[in-house]
Amino acid sequence: MKKFLALALAVVMVLAIAACGSKPAAPAAPAAPAAPAASAAPAASEAPAAPEKKSVGVCIYKFDDAFMTTYRNALQEILEGKGYEVTVVDGNNDQAKQNEQINTFITQGVDALIINPVMTSAAATIIDTVKSAGIPTVLINREPTAEEMAVYENLVYVGANAADSGTYQGELILDTETKGDINGDGVVSYIMIQGDPENIDAQLRTEYSVKALVDAGMKVEQLNLTRGDWDREKGQTICANDLAQFGDKIEVVFCNNDDMAIGALQSIQAAGRTVNKDIYLVGVDALDAALNEVKAGNMTGTVLNDAVGQATQAVVSMEDLLGGKTFAEGEQSIYVPYVKVTPENVDEFM
Repeated sequence: MKKFLALALAVVMVLAIAACGSKPAAPAAPAAPAAPAASAAPAASEAPAAPEKKSVGVCIYKFDDAFMTTYRNALQEILEGKGYEVTVVDGNNDQAKQNEQINTFITQGVDALIINPVMTSAAATIIDTVKSAGIPTVLINREPTAEEMAVYENLVYVGANAADSGTYQGELILDTETKGDINGDGVVSYIMIQGDPENIDAQLRTEYSVKALVDAGMKVEQLNLTRGDWDREKGQTICANDLAQFGDKIEVVFCNNDDMAIGALQSIQAAGRTVNKDIYLVGVDALDAALNEVKAGNMTGTVLNDAVGQATQAVVSMEDLLGGKTFAEGEQSIYVPYVKVTPENVDEFM
């Protein structure tokens, strides 16, 4: 009995100790409000891609033409300065070769073309080609007809009015003391050293230089007209042959450009003649070499054919086309003015 009571007492003590050791659970802390879901971090903004350079193909009829050398250098400098990717090619005075160059540019996917045609008569074919490809195109230096250009509204011509250059040549002669009639026989006897007669510039300079004299009431006599292809050596040879044939009868030497005029000057001096004393000599372009000769009194004058001005306008017109501008029929020729250059104003152009 005693053992039973002792055992029961031990059990009661264990239960009491256990009860004392256990504490009621603390009330649960209120749940913290859920944090708002984090919004997705914005994607890192990508830097805008650099604008792709637009490409321009430039076709020059031949690189060794003195005027077009000045022109193409100015053109390339302006285009590259504006960030264009520029390729300039030499047609070597070969229209078939230039046609291939134009087709190559089209295949390469250039954004614009600037073309100085080898032959003005090829303009219609060139225009059809660029129109089919849908490439904005500026023609320079050799002007197509308005009808040829009208078939493509994304095309423009930039140059100068060639008739004006011829007129100014004639006026340079009329401004001399004798108005070109050095021997006083009432007739201005002249030779004409022509560029490429297929070129409209050569045609108009040849016609209008003489027309200016006739319109002023002067009688004229053409002693000879010879094709010189814009070339200095040919100008020298032609003038030498004409001086040998006609001698002192020649009073005026008209040259369609300065390079031929400088060649003619060499023959004039070799023949013992003196410009502005017993013969007159005029050119067109206002090349540096010609300006020097005008200043020295070895040329009667020249006519500024503003290569830099035309190159600048060609780029402006190209950018107009790239910007979506179109040109209506009769508004596709943009002219940069010619300027007469004489010993009195030559310093302004040097």
